[in-house]
Amino acid sequence: MMRACIIFVMAAVASLSAFRPAAAERIVSSLSTHRVLITSNFTGAELILFGSIELDTAPAPRRGGYDVVVTVIGPRHVLVTRRKERVFGIWVNTDSRVFIDPPAYLATFANRPLNAIANAEIRRRLQIGFENMQLPQRIGADVGEVTSNDPFRTAFIRLKSEHELYREEPNAVTFLTPNLFRTGVPLPADAPIGNYEVDVKLFTDGAMIARTNSAFELVKFGFEQFVADAAHSHGLLYGLATALMALATGWLASVMFRRD
Repeated sequence: MMRACIIFVMAAVASLSAFRPAAAERIVSSLSTHRVLITSNFTGAELILFGSIELDTAPAPRRGGYDVVVTVIGPRHVLVTRRKERVFGIWVNTDSRVFIDPPAYLATFANRPLNAIANAEIRRRLQIGFENMQLPQRIGADVGEVTSNDPFRTAFIRLKSEHELYREEPNAVTFLTPNLFRTGVPLPADAPIGNYEVDVKLFTDGAMIARTNSAFELVKFGFEQFVADAAHSHGLLYGLATALMALATGWLASVMFRRD
């Protein structure tokens, strides 16, 4: 009887152990600033993101170590791309596509190539990298996603990349220690104003095990903000003032540089 009781207690303890929460990691990240101010001499900026991997308990050593993927998504807007062709010696627009709410800024940073961090299915499901980011288009009366090699999609990403508004850098995340990492978030001079989302994913052995989000905003400041507010709130007066300033500048230039 005593032996049966001991066996029952051991089985109960084993059952409770089976339902005990597994050891887990979580990410804590912070940006160098959450508000970037645009003034008259703004030529671009770079934010620094620091992150640490915190262990809730003492987990077993990870066989493949850790990988980090940082995705930054800027404000969304509608954008039209057009294809030009030479017709009778003249370049004309022959076709166009409307992209529905694509990110005006999109960047993906990682500590190594994306295909070495996760397989194609996981990258597609989590929208990691340009080829997996959803960029729906309006084609006629329909709206839908197209293949990654669609010529309009390819041209759209290429033009954004040339203006440094779309970036994919597989070696931009640096591990300072096994559990501490950092990366830079460069913003070009023509980065659009608005809110930016920062998504940090933690991977190990090809699987995502933790995720965290933060944000920052890009805003106009000082005289630039006054001009933007005036143009938006008082469009007629702003247009008249601009026209009068142009006339005054032209008249002043003619007086200063006229030949007697």
